[in-house]
Amino acid sequence: MSYDRYVAICKPLQYPILLRKSILHMMSVAAWFWSTVQALTCSLYVLPLPYCRSNVIKHYMCVYPALIQLSCSNNSGFKKATHIGNFLVLLIPISVIFSSYIAILIQVLRVQSSERSHKALTTCLSHLCVVGFFYGAAISTYMTSASSYSAMINTVFTTIVPAAMNPFIYSLRNQDVLSALKKLFGKCKQCKGWSTKIN
Repeated sequence: MSYDRYVAICKPLQYPILLRKSILHMMSVAAWFWSTVQALTCSLYVLPLPYCRSNVIKHYMCVYPALIQLSCSNNSGFKKATHIGNFLVLLIPISVIFSSYIAILIQVLRVQSSERSHKALTTCLSHLCVVGFFYGAAISTYMTSASSYSAMINTVFTTIVPAAMNPFIYSLRNQDVLSALKKLFGKCKQCKGWSTKIN
């Protein structure tokens, strides 16, 4: 999405060329391939691990940092390898996303029209909020040491919070939703004023 918005705002005349189907397919295949390799490698490593402590993970989803935390074997080599893999899966995409939005911001600041720049910023801000929630939680889950891993909190912020925030954040861009919220808050203010008069 950030690349799409970067091309649409910064290079609008080249949009059909820079976002042709072959480029989109290559980007999708690269993302899916590396994520699959990373997940498969971690799963195959974690399956035969010996567990000398409790083998119960007290939350709804089994992720490998929680299993590493329960294992009594020496996993230092695996931790180094996963940090390199996580760098490729997490830090490279988020750096591309943020660099796209920095380029968009620079382009928007150059444009004289305040209406166009406001529209471009509101379009990008909603996506940036969701990206921030997801990648912030994912980095704290997979880039920190297994000993400091908090399974329930990290997994909730990686899986539930971005999905729950998506409809709310993207619906705020809809003018009908915004006008309904303004009416609702206007009624709340009137109710508060009425209750203070009674008291």
